[in-house]
Amino acid sequence: MSDNSNPYGGFGSQMTGQAHFGGAPAAPAQAAGGAAIKDTTTAGFTKDVIEESRNQPVLVDFWAPWCGPCKQLTPVIEKVVNEAGGRVKLVKMNIDDHPAIPGQLGIQSIPAVIAFVNGRPVDGFMGALPESQVRQFIDKVAGPAGADQAAEIEAALEEAATLLAAGNIQEAAQLFGAVMQAEPENPKAIAGMAECMLAAGQQDRARQLVESLPEEVKKTAEIQALLKKFEQIDEARKLGDPVALEHALALNPDDHEARMKLAKIRNVEGRREEAAEHLLLIMKHDREFDDDGARRQLLQFFEVWGPKDPATIMARRKLSSILFS
Repeated sequence: MSDNSNPYGGFGSQMTGQAHFGGAPAAPAQAAGGAAIKDTTTAGFTKDVIEESRNQPVLVDFWAPWCGPCKQLTPVIEKVVNEAGGRVKLVKMNIDDHPAIPGQLGIQSIPAVIAFVNGRPVDGFMGALPESQVRQFIDKVAGPAGADQAAEIEAALEEAATLLAAGNIQEAAQLFGAVMQAEPENPKAIAGMAECMLAAGQQDRARQLVESLPEEVKKTAEIQALLKKFEQIDEARKLGDPVALEHALALNPDDHEARMKLAKIRNVEGRREEAAEHLLLIMKHDREFDDDGARRQLLQFFEVWGPKDPATIMARRKLSSILFS
């Protein structure tokens, strides 16, 4: 998604869609003293390593200015730590200036890297390893890259869906937008953003968002459900005035055609339970109407609403009672 086609712009001045998953965003390789890399001393070791390792793994790089292999390892380990996205921190200790700690740990050869987790040393290596092996070491200590991010994204999507259901469109859109920054083709995030646009009365923008998607993304269940919702919106526009349909039902409650139309209109208005009740009422009175059309329409609603929607759960329960009583 380019900045010029930002799908979540326009919801308000606070809408940025900026968030980071799986820890801090990866930064370019930097010298010691950066957010993920720092030097420590004998006095600072407890705070910088022992205490900090209770938040995330800390790698301690024991080195010395005269050590050739140390100079080989430094750019490699700093690069990999910065690209780890906050999964680990790197603390560097010059053993010439601070010999007590490496002496206590039995460090006899450098470079030596010791990983601390929850205040204790858990693993380590010696020598100037190649980048691939340093990455493997960090994955072993901190878990594979992407595992935390996937969990955070899923949690963000669930929270966004809850916010949207509660009518908090702005906050929901911020979370959906943040996920789209991390995963531009995440179908749940795209569908959620489109739902926010629909709720905000921005139907054209929602359609443009979906139309711009690659064909493979359009085939996902979430986007297919959204396309069906667009079809329902288009159909509802042609069904007439809901006030007139309600009046017709007041005069003749068995006007199933008017009730079917009103159900479709209420659905696109977001009044899902009311829409379902109209269709269930038709089924109770006349299963043969429109060749069991009320049941077929209700099943189409379920496809768009999703299995966890409260209206789906309620209507399925009542549908089962009608079908199997």
